[in-house]
Amino acid sequence: MLRGLNTAVTGMITSQRRHDTITNNIANMNTTGYKNETVVTRTFADWMIDRQQRDALGNVRSTAIGTFPLATMAEEALAHFGQGDVLDTGNPLDVALVSNLAVAGLTFDAAGKAVTPEGDVRFQPQAMFVVRSADGTPRYTRNGQLAIDVLGQLVTANGDLVLDANRQPIRIPIAPEELSISPEGALYNQTTRQPLVDATGQPLAIAIVRIDNPYALIREGNGNFRLQGDEPPLVGQADDVQLYQGRIERSNVDAARASVDLMTAQRAYESNQRIVQFLDKSLEKAVNEVGRV
Repeated sequence: MLRGLNTAVTGMITSQRRHDTITNNIANMNTTGYKNETVVTRTFADWMIDRQQRDALGNVRSTAIGTFPLATMAEEALAHFGQGDVLDTGNPLDVALVSNLAVAGLTFDAAGKAVTPEGDVRFQPQAMFVVRSADGTPRYTRNGQLAIDVLGQLVTANGDLVLDANRQPIRIPIAPEELSISPEGALYNQTTRQPLVDATGQPLAIAIVRIDNPYALIREGNGNFRLQGDEPPLVGQADDVQLYQGRIERSNVDAARASVDLMTAQRAYESNQRIVQFLDKSLEKAVNEVGRV
């Protein structure tokens, strides 16, 4: 009975974690570049179940049936990096990042997953903007809702500095309506058709990097991700990556599916809650009534 309580309680905790994650997804449905999260659950403390029977000679023989899980847990929340819809805003500082990065010999499914001939699972690489956070460290984002700060620097909606191919802040010396951004991220003066240059006279371009393993990214909030290890390389000329000026990438949260998942998590929580109440009453009878007999 106590084991049953433990199973039901861990089920409640797991359902609560799923409920919180789905609620966060729904709350960010209108957040530019937001990536849907899914809770990964697993069982632990599994028991092996055997069926024992005697043969004609009276010897006991065991037949394995399978495992019996005693509890579940929410292990982690993984982001789904699928492409979000592109929305036209008409704002010259809005940039939508659209990518479909390929890996030779692999075909990725709708979830961005592929299996190599050796049986290993690979995930589709993702393209990201590079920004510099307030503490001076690089962060990666898909939020292309940009602005120009009081110093004339290109920043995100959170105030993080957008970096160029040399990992330096981008200074915009012209009015926003005169800015032109090419599909490759190069910056031009729309009036003169001349490229914008940095302090050394080199043409400016928004840095787009290739994250080969997107699940190495750690979500930090405000649409930013942190990557442990070496800085990722810039996307190559052959990579299928394009920027669309005057547009933004919407969240990839599916509203209908999120609503169904939210209801499922709530029903699972309520079912485990009723089991806990039933077992609690059974324990109460065992202590207060059976004990007197």
